[in-house]
Amino acid sequence: MFNAWKLADFAPGQGVAAGANTESFDHANWIDVSVPGDVHRALIAAGRIPDPYYDQNETQCAWVEDREWWYRRRFDLAMDAPHSDERLQLVFHGLDTFATLWLNGEQLGTTQNMFRSHVFDVTTKLRVNGSNVLAICFDRPLDHADPERVKQFSAWGNDPERVLMRKAQFGYGWDWGPRLPTVGIWMPVELKRQRQAALTGTHFYTVKHDAAQNLALVAVHVEADPFATEQPLAATIRLVPDPAAAADGSIIEHTLSLKRSGDQAVGTAYLQVNNPHLWWTHDLGNPTLYTLQIDLQAGDAILDSHESMVGIRTLTLDQSPDPAERGTRFFRFVLNGVPIFARGADWIPAESFVGGIPDSRYQLLLTAARDANMNMLRIWGGGIYEHDVFYNLCDQLGLLIWQDFMFACAMYPEDDPVFVKEVELEAIAQVRRLRSHPSLALWNGNNENQWIHDQVFWDRVDYPVPGALYYHHILPSIVSEHDGQIPYWPGSPFGGSDHASMEDGNRHNWQVWHGNVPRRFGEEPQRVNTPDGVSFALYAKDSGRFISEFGMHAAPVYETLRRNIPADQLYHHSPSMDHHNKDNPKNKGDNLMIAVTGLPATLEDYIDYSMIAQAEGLKFGIEHFRRRKPHCSGTLFWQLNDCWPVLSWSVMDYYGFGKAGYYYAKRVYASLLASFKLHDDGSVELWLTNDTLQAVTTTVTVALRAFTGATVWADTTPVTIAANDSQPVLRWDADCFTDRTAHYLSVASSDDAFPRNRAFFGMIKDVERVPVAPTVQIAQISPHELRATLTAPAFAYFVHFTVASETVQFSDNYFDLEPDETKVVTITDAQHPLRPTDISLAYR
Repeated sequence: MFNAWKLADFAPGQGVAAGANTESFDHANWIDVSVPGDVHRALIAAGRIPDPYYDQNETQCAWVEDREWWYRRRFDLAMDAPHSDERLQLVFHGLDTFATLWLNGEQLGTTQNMFRSHVFDVTTKLRVNGSNVLAICFDRPLDHADPERVKQFSAWGNDPERVLMRKAQFGYGWDWGPRLPTVGIWMPVELKRQRQAALTGTHFYTVKHDAAQNLALVAVHVEADPFATEQPLAATIRLVPDPAAAADGSIIEHTLSLKRSGDQAVGTAYLQVNNPHLWWTHDLGNPTLYTLQIDLQAGDAILDSHESMVGIRTLTLDQSPDPAERGTRFFRFVLNGVPIFARGADWIPAESFVGGIPDSRYQLLLTAARDANMNMLRIWGGGIYEHDVFYNLCDQLGLLIWQDFMFACAMYPEDDPVFVKEVELEAIAQVRRLRSHPSLALWNGNNENQWIHDQVFWDRVDYPVPGALYYHHILPSIVSEHDGQIPYWPGSPFGGSDHASMEDGNRHNWQVWHGNVPRRFGEEPQRVNTPDGVSFALYAKDSGRFISEFGMHAAPVYETLRRNIPADQLYHHSPSMDHHNKDNPKNKGDNLMIAVTGLPATLEDYIDYSMIAQAEGLKFGIEHFRRRKPHCSGTLFWQLNDCWPVLSWSVMDYYGFGKAGYYYAKRVYASLLASFKLHDDGSVELWLTNDTLQAVTTTVTVALRAFTGATVWADTTPVTIAANDSQPVLRWDADCFTDRTAHYLSVASSDDAFPRNRAFFGMIKDVERVPVAPTVQIAQISPHELRATLTAPAFAYFVHFTVASETVQFSDNYFDLEPDETKVVTITDAQHPLRPTDISLAYR
């Protein structure tokens, strides 16, 4: 009913003057716009703006944010008139952002928050048997950001006008994103017809799991609005197991009488589930889901219904003292009684234009995260509370979610009661919307606000960050009242002797890449932007408890650059390339490459060198942090994905091509990891890090080899690592290693218990090796599948396949080859036929 919308723009304030709000206004010549969707998408389709992602076209779209945008929709209804005990509600699940709405020429109301639904009672306003006209005016957002008031929040943080709006903050530009502030109906619109009473909230949670008795106690909380009845209300609750996962399970059914509480009817049912099938992250078990069905009834009449997928699981945040490292505390999630190491990445919006992102995009990215052995993603606070499909997929895939509230890198007003109220309503709406998802692991107050504020005002202990009212009072209170199960944390980072402390809480490590030197409260911040000052080798000095941001830039694949950079600008630091690098200074990544690979001479060099620096850095850092388990209990690197084609910290580019960092992370995030720790005294340890729930015994072969292929020595030894543990299992003294620049260490398992791994004794630019070409044979297995078999006569580095289509998937890519190794890679494309000639092979 609400698909055929029309769109036009006016100078601010001129739409009403032209009569665009009236019923009789003729909008036949307006352009089409999809709902849910976005103004920019409609303008691109109509040819009014160029592709904002190509070259520097972003600047040609700047005028969009200076206009007033109108949506109109004429629609006919043919339904019975509502009875006296019925109501009609027009529900807008997302309006971006400052909107005034008219129905048949009568003003319905206004909105000023894109992060919550807006509901309008249209029982007496809607023509149920006739024609209706909806008109919506979206104001120019900057008209709601008084310049004098903006100055109050300008001490730090980019584009401070954004802080006066409850709107996606990244739209005003970030160090990885363009300035393309969105506008429009970005989430679905629906017309609800309700009789007597309606469900207003449900909350499913696990009270207790008793493993010894093999049972669980779960709660189902139900809230209803009895808007036109005095009859007693009841909720019929059914908990239906997944037949595939719980064939021996039975449907649990319970009738709950609701009690009046003010203008609501509420109740909580407690259900015992025998032989429960728990929800686990995918690496520890099955993310089993049950179907929760709730019917709201008055007598035998069903007035409203709800259905959702839920999981039985317990989850806590352990912050007890760490007895092995005095003066520190754990920061670790405990799932179903098991302390886990969170392996994952930070998530930003999957598209600059957040309205109408296709489900297939979420399926691609989240499946890729699962396939890379990740078990947690953090939804970053400068984007959006994600669409329902995101959370549903995480439930299904067994991925935990760290959920930021939408505040990022800025000071926020506390003195405007209207703004404060909007924050409260937004938080209540989102907590109530998301609280039953088994994947939800943490509510987090903001991104970096306390941390940055303390760095700017390092000598002002009496000056808390503007916005602290939300992070330390309003948000935790709302989480406690409306959820009460999922833990809350004030910020990322937060805790300890600095808000990025290594002793307590969670930490962002931006010494690597940005050069931020670790500090304590009261110390003046320092930055060292030199190759040594930003080297990923500095991760070895980080003893943080949970690292929720760290990372390095890398270019996307050539195909992504080819699609978005003019051919005459396909070179490092061209104007177009630098435009697609939003971090400053534009040569910041050069310091990292100087230390790792040397500076690039060609575009091909730049793509490979930046990817090598990122991938080797992530490998080094994650190995270090995982070896520190349980003292460190999580790594969420910055970042998984992109919102446009850009040079950024992502390991998957805008189209879904995996960078080298993605495949390195996939290997280093394996549940069982073997890694080398090189000590300052020259000795070396082999560590096994086991995130599984079973002890592992395997036979490892460790070899010191020349890059030319010769083996200096090899040790084959049985080793054992306990469940959920990380320990050194072998050690060698310094005199076991001679001529280190010409040799490397490798480790493999006789039963492939973990991915093969290696360690260099220096950066890749400093080792003595000659590039070695691998041999590859590609077999056609089916029209959509190829199998590549690779060997090499000596050590081959950074072996990788390239393709022109992002729909092609590789079982592995960007890997090393040793002379005794045969590597088999499966290559598939579910959407298009594949031929061996579609695949190119490269190496370094």
